[in-house]
Amino acid sequence: MPNPKRRHSQQRSAKRRTHYIAESVTLSKDTTTGETHVRHRAHVSEGKLYYKGKLVAEKAPLKA
Repeated sequence: MPNPKRRHSQQRSAKRRTHYIAESVTLSKDTTTGETHVRHRAHVSEGKLYYKGKLVAEKAPLKA
């Protein structure tokens, strides 16, 4: 396998990393509960688990 002959400078690495941008989370409003939640994720409302406006589980799962 080929190996680099010389080390890349810190400036060169930093130039490459300038394009890494953290994306903001997309939020949606649930049609059934009216609660704001992260898109494409199940969310808990009043102890019940909802996904796409539908009740998925009566009891919310325990967090570890």
